[in-house]
Amino acid sequence: MIIGTRGSQLALAQAETVARLLKAQGVETSLKIIKTSGDRFTDRPLHAVSSGVGAFVRELDEVMLEGEIDIAVHSMKDMPTIRPSTLPTVAVLKRDTPFDLLLTYDGTSLDELPEQSIIGTSSLRRAAQIKRYRPDLVTQDLRGNIDTRLRKLKEGKYDGILLAKAGLERMGWELEGEILSPDFFCPSPNQGTIAVVTRADTEAEAAVSRLDHTDSRIATEIERILISELGGGCTTPIGSYAEITPDRKEIHVWAEVLSLSGEETVGINEFIPMAGGIEKARELGSSLVHMGGKKLAEEALLQLSRDSCDSDDLYE
Repeated sequence: MIIGTRGSQLALAQAETVARLLKAQGVETSLKIIKTSGDRFTDRPLHAVSSGVGAFVRELDEVMLEGEIDIAVHSMKDMPTIRPSTLPTVAVLKRDTPFDLLLTYDGTSLDELPEQSIIGTSSLRRAAQIKRYRPDLVTQDLRGNIDTRLRKLKEGKYDGILLAKAGLERMGWELEGEILSPDFFCPSPNQGTIAVVTRADTEAEAAVSRLDHTDSRIATEIERILISELGGGCTTPIGSYAEITPDRKEIHVWAEVLSLSGEETVGINEFIPMAGGIEKARELGSSLVHMGGKKLAEEALLQLSRDSCDSDDLYE
């Protein structure tokens, strides 16, 4: 079976993870790198190369429908909520660490950084959350693979950079940094989760389905439901995170939408029952809308359209 993946370091690491899991079940695979627009243009913000939410996912979808690959591996947070029935998300792998990580030039914590310190990120959400938490800091766009981002930090072009910890874990890198609490830095929906897609009713679907992790699928579904009525997707500063409690009786949920400046926020942070959690998540999602969350998302989209916008970072 052929596994299709984008050419970035992280995408390759994710595809290799799936290949390793399948091999443990006696399924042999090979990797095929698919060049997407996100890989070809790394000298500009993602909004300038992306044609909308899930654009890079759709590019792999097209290759799969043409029969060139049997399996596609994605960061689940890049996946559009509405998917073709012919290309199901067959497996949600067990989630890696979902939180954001701050790496600084000299190990300084977020609270200790001097005023006007420069923080690199190409995520609108992370930038808005930094502006809310430390409005005295400066955020600047940061593109490139993980090696490039770390090099720019080492060269002193930034005082700190924000990454998803999961990306470093998948690369096998253990770097000292500050894990940011979801109470102040709610992650992107499905951050830290790998999704695996196949064509429906194929041998690949049967093989990949055995990799599905039930609790991760439940949590990621809850996260999507919480923000489903807000609109905007990865082009607005929206966070959503669900964590099943150890006794599996409740789910701790966080969700928020911010203005681009970080000055306005609408959010929730509460526990919902595991039984009936889907319906409760829908109620909370509606509450976010009524609290003004949809209005904030729409205002962010309008401002982005005027300012040539920015986008959530592709590399987790």
